[in-house]
Amino acid sequence: MKPMPSSRNRSARPSDVLAGRNETFAAPSARRLLILGGIGLILVGMIFGDIFAVFVLHQNASRVGASLAAASHAAFAGDHAAVANYFQDVAGFLENRGTKVDTHAHMIAFGYLALMLSLLAPWMSLSARTKRRLAWLFLCGAGLLPLCVFLIHYVGLAYSPLKSIGWASIFADLGGLFVIIALAGYLYGLVKHFFSRERAAVQDQLPADSSVAGRLLLAGGVFLVMLGFLHGSYYAAVDLYRHEALDYSILSQVSLGAAERNATAVDSGLAAYGQLQGEKAVNIAAHAHIIEFGVLSILLAFFQPYVDLHEIWQRRWALVFLLGSLLLPVCVLLELKFGLIAGGLADIGGLLVIVALLAMWIGILRHADRLDAGDAT
Repeated sequence: MKPMPSSRNRSARPSDVLAGRNETFAAPSARRLLILGGIGLILVGMIFGDIFAVFVLHQNASRVGASLAAASHAAFAGDHAAVANYFQDVAGFLENRGTKVDTHAHMIAFGYLALMLSLLAPWMSLSARTKRRLAWLFLCGAGLLPLCVFLIHYVGLAYSPLKSIGWASIFADLGGLFVIIALAGYLYGLVKHFFSRERAAVQDQLPADSSVAGRLLLAGGVFLVMLGFLHGSYYAAVDLYRHEALDYSILSQVSLGAAERNATAVDSGLAAYGQLQGEKAVNIAAHAHIIEFGVLSILLAFFQPYVDLHEIWQRRWALVFLLGSLLLPVCVLLELKFGLIAGGLADIGGLLVIVALLAMWIGILRHADRLDAGDAT
């Protein structure tokens, strides 16, 4: 007589694993909404960031430098009105840059948060309907906030009922409120689950699934995060205090040149200060991007079972993602030395990340369509 399989073996069967996975991903589950919405937010944020880097960032920085130089010469000439106008221009350029950086950063950060919430969804003691409504509320807020932050520079205070806050800022705050309410609801569900005396064991097969692409992304993500930490430690130990000292000495040089009405000293000081700020910016950007890509790679590793692509293509897209994640921050570091060549390669690295992420998103969407078609039949 053939022995019956143990309960441990039965729970490990592929059919049981697939059923458990699909149950949490069934339409219109909160996990599905958060995964697709989260990756969608990251994709839009990265595409926006690439467009901003190519068409706005460097041009904006050159305009700021030119306006500061013009303001210093206007000050020598005693033209106070021109100085005020040039500084207003600088403020406008900085606001333009700041709102676009905030749009890029918030959209990607909300995408990361959506992916993390999707992993925690089975541990939230909430009804499926409540989790789904909170997912929609979160995604609406996560889309509304960065969109309105982007519009702040263009809308300003036009037709605003308040003296210092415009309509774009008001709706951005409303989007933030939506996100906070959704997070508070999910946090309540987690606390309710972990403090419940009669909580049932959660059967979520997704973290236990393993594939070659998932292992590549997990190992590569940990490596990228470690590399980012090492670079940050090196910068803090070697360059940080030197840059702070240069900040003081260059600004002192500019002040002294202005006091002595030495236009050459002021211009050289402003040029040196711009070079210093560029050096600091590329180090900070490289440090932040490589860690962000590492965290995203780790998160994507968990969702590879939902990517409905051939295993070979899953591996290829994972490798493309990791290649772009390494190429972009390395080339950002080299921009000051190699200029446009390094900048172009950094943009190519960003494009590789976007294409690989888009391919995974399409694979997840295919899995959802296939699952829905199976349910319908």
